Amino acid sequence: MGAEPVTTDPMPTALTLTADGAYGARLVLKEGTRNAWFPERWTLDGPEPYAVPLPLDQPEEPDTQVLPLADGRVLVCRRVAERHDLSLLYPTGPGTGQLLVGVVESPGLTLLPPAPEGRCAYALAVGAGVTTVWRVAGGPFGPERVAEVPGVCTGGVWLDGTGRMLALDRERDGVVKAVAVDLARGGEVTPLLQITEESDDRLLLADPDSGLLLIRSDAPGHDRLGWGVLGSSRPVRFPECLRPADRTVTPFAVQPGQVLMPESCAVALRIEGAAGTRVGMWHPAGRRLHERPAPPGWLAGTGAWTREGVLRLPCATRAVPCGLTEFAAPAPVSAPVPAPVPTSAPASAPNQDKVMKSTQVECGEGEPYGAPRTPVMCRPVPLQQAPLSGRAAPG
Repeated sequence: MGAEPVTTDPMPTALTLTADGAYGARLVLKEGTRNAWFPERWTLDGPEPYAVPLPLDQPEEPDTQVLPLADGRVLVCRRVAERHDLSLLYPTGPGTGQLLVGVVESPGLTLLPPAPEGRCAYALAVGAGVTTVWRVAGGPFGPERVAEVPGVCTGGVWLDGTGRMLALDRERDGVVKAVAVDLARGGEVTPLLQITEESDDRLLLADPDSGLLLIRSDAPGHDRLGWGVLGSSRPVRFPECLRPADRTVTPFAVQPGQVLMPESCAVALRIEGAAGTRVGMWHPAGRRLHERPAPPGWLAGTGAWTREGVLRLPCATRAVPCGLTEFAAPAPVSAPVPAPVPTSAPASAPNQDKVMKSTQVECGEGEPYGAPRTPVMCRPVPLQQAPLSGRAAPG
């Protein structure tokens, strides 16, 4: 039997971007080896993108997690038995500098997406019936617990531009609902999304500027991709164009800067099917999913929009190991979004200040979804209301 071939392809791993898209980080397999992994930092906000390798004396394990920070350092989370060691890596002369941040004692720790302000980093640790939110970098005393949320939580979407409000998908009694966690108020938990009592309602993306939310839910009878607006009383909509036959559509980036204009935001989506991977672009105001062939070497599912509506996709090939491909967003459709059917509950109902309710879930391009039983959608809690005291965390 011949020897196992040695891979020389440095491109298979995913890239994590900072919230502003200026830096990226990933693990890369050293060329000519089978298991010598090292972190790599990408700089994407200059005239030309470039990558800086950050190897140490010992290679990393393939399950090491990496996260870029806004100052160009890279947070590395290494699992060692029942704990996780956290360090910051940075280029220094010809080598790599390393600063030990601290240790989190937990059998499982998952880094959350980069925080909007870029200085702090957070992680989730799931325990027996409770999920702990850790600040693992950027705090004054090393890793510290900042919130404990009853239930098993996954996901992680930032709802504001300061890193205060965090949305998590919480599973309790076999049902998943998105909740908002206020990290500035000791982890106060408020309901964020509930389309029906029995449906699994997950938050995939949020844009703080416009309030646009990208949601995945099985409320229409099967798993669908939909959209809503943070703080709006309008129903969640599930456009038909976001469910192409025999393909999976996953949003990964929303255009920033569209203040109070969620329908005008361009959304980038990864489309997976038998024919391979494609890039999708869509506006909530439109009724069409625009598709483009995935560029060569695209680190699929990774990318960022500029405020001007240019989608920048990181790519890595043998010829260009660190590059960007840019797509312009399609022009948004100016047609107005259909108004929902009036809600059955008056605006002055006693519980309206906490979670607003509607009697509609909309599918297609605005047509109401009819069900044998009237579904209930809880309006996402507005950011200015979520931190208020006196709102008991759902027990």
